[in-house]
Amino acid sequence: MSESEFELIEGGGNVFRDLGDPEADLKHAKAVLAARIITTLNERGLSVRKAAASTPFAAADFSRVRNANLGRFTLDRLMKMLAALDGDLHITVQINTGTQDKPAMVT
Repeated sequence: MSESEFELIEGGGNVFRDLGDPEADLKHAKAVLAARIITTLNERGLSVRKAAASTPFAAADFSRVRNANLGRFTLDRLMKMLAALDGDLHITVQINTGTQDKPAMVT
């Protein structure tokens, strides 16, 4: 295949919105938090069992997050999981109302 057979389209920063998902902002926020949980586990060398032993969350919860199986999690539960791993955590949520062009942001 040659390069001329492909069309490159720049994403908008939220793959769920780019694909037209009606829950795009929520799914994006969950994915960002899950990525931070996974990063924290990796940086600290924690297995899901070690993470469970040091937090009030089950190893199965951390396993689901590692496998990006986020359907069972609410946004606040993911925030609590991350806070349990990182006591110095600061979460900022920015919500832009009245426009579809500007996404909600979680940092």
